[in-house]
Amino acid sequence: MCGDLPDHYSRRKFLNVATAALTVGAATIALPGTASASPARRRVPLEKISIQLYSLRSLLQNDPEGTLSALADIGYRKVELAGTYGRSATEFRAILDRCRLKASSTHVGIDGDLNQTIADAKILGNSLANVPYANFATIAEWEAFAGRLNTAAAAFKKAGIPLGYHNHAHEFAPIGGVRPYDVLTAKTDKRTVHLEIDLFWAVTGGADPVQLFQQHFPRVQQYHVKDMTAAGQMTDPGTGVIDFRRIFAASCHTIREFIVEHDQPTDPLNTAKVGFEYLRTVRF
Repeated sequence: MCGDLPDHYSRRKFLNVATAALTVGAATIALPGTASASPARRRVPLEKISIQLYSLRSLLQNDPEGTLSALADIGYRKVELAGTYGRSATEFRAILDRCRLKASSTHVGIDGDLNQTIADAKILGNSLANVPYANFATIAEWEAFAGRLNTAAAAFKKAGIPLGYHNHAHEFAPIGGVRPYDVLTAKTDKRTVHLEIDLFWAVTGGADPVQLFQQHFPRVQQYHVKDMTAAGQMTDPGTGVIDFRRIFAASCHTIREFIVEHDQPTDPLNTAKVGFEYLRTVRF
């Protein structure tokens, strides 16, 4: 099993292990089902499997309890929130409790009433929070945003909820020769701002998730697990060409959550089922 990294495990020792894992496969994209060169014995623990509820937003708006109950029936015990669909934090928490689900993570904004956002996160039982999106035209604006992220993360830390950042593809497109992602990671406090890497968008942006993990170890706490077709379109986890086995083998020791997601699923509950079964059965 791929468990947590011991406290005494040094960065140097871990990076030696992660570097060795790179020899298993040189590319992040491989043919579906490509096996690693070494025996695959590790797995994603069930308690680390989650799903981003944004994938099911079309169902949650009208039937939150039925939708969450269906996720529990699939086998999920954790979810990541992207709003509460017109319900208060207290009301949505009650639905989660009835469905025996824990909202361990949430996507939040930091430009509104931060105190209320933190209060809601505590009511909902969140253990982690992430800013889901930011986009600016200049590096100066990205630097300013990094400052705001630091300030918000300090407030979240006082409440016992670490705050991080979730990427898309544009953070890896240079502005005047500088990648916004490099600005964000350099200008934010690595002790308080963690990283939630969206694997599809990172690959779309030309980044190697394994290299990102190594470069920013141990800041990467969560993965959004969404796959890519050979033509570059989003698809359900395990049905495309992203080499998740390579990524997981090189980085699973400190990843707290593997979160299923699809931005535009044709059948949200089927995506949830396919994603859960993939993460439950994949070996690396």
